[in-house]
Amino acid sequence: MKKYLVETYYTCTFKTVHTLNNLDDAELSRIDQRTDGDVEVIDVKLNNRKTKKVGGKDEKSKDAKLDKVLPDKIANQIKSSKNNLKDSPENLKVKNNARFKMPDRRKGYIQKAQIGDHKVYLHTGEYDDGKIGEIFIDTNKEGELVKAMMNNFAIAISLGLQYGVPLEEYVDAFIDTKFEPSGNVIGNDRILSASSILDYVFRELAISYLGKEELAHTPSILSAKNLEHGNSDDKFLKIVKNITSKGFVRSNYEEKLVDLSDVRINLKTKN
Repeated sequence: MKKYLVETYYTCTFKTVHTLNNLDDAELSRIDQRTDGDVEVIDVKLNNRKTKKVGGKDEKSKDAKLDKVLPDKIANQIKSSKNNLKDSPENLKVKNNARFKMPDRRKGYIQKAQIGDHKVYLHTGEYDDGKIGEIFIDTNKEGELVKAMMNNFAIAISLGLQYGVPLEEYVDAFIDTKFEPSGNVIGNDRILSASSILDYVFRELAISYLGKEELAHTPSILSAKNLEHGNSDDKFLKIVKNITSKGFVRSNYEEKLVDLSDVRINLKTKN
């Protein structure tokens, strides 16, 4: 567990009530130098915009400076507010900077499809356990600006996946987005139409990696079985799952296997 030292800033609103014998310019010019007024604290707030991470600074020196600048009543209230913020766990926000980088040699698949008159190539990259970690989107008949935007959009999605953003969040955000090109989809056996490229891409990812069959337009030809039960987790199936793209077979490992036990190959050469 990491620990962070945070420099916090507080915004204090207070008012000072003075009693004046005479209300004239001379008396008002000396009012800032008077210390006999009654201080009333209105509000003390934590300034999140100025709060930042620091390293190894002494908080006692800051408290000493605070005592010199502000009256005792205000300084004590700020210190008590600071202690209350430390004690309350709901106000502590720790940023997770852990990025799970992709392996140099990775699994994945490429899905070619045509939306209207535009061809779309979806490239995926997977971790060793089959979880998706990156995507790339290539299109044709598009200008350099659109291609650059799609490429950087895919990079942003990939970084989010590697920092732990669930794929479900992206699916919920981009499914049913509407813009051109849209229409019939050719080349994908599960998706027949899409309202945009993003709708097609995340519909395909949801079907392949999340098993969301309700987003598919056609039923799966091979019924998916639950691999967690029965005798499916044998040694051979584990090897297949380790070397096969989960998105490519859409988790249907058993149905995609080909039985070659009865196949005999004659390796004898003719004289």
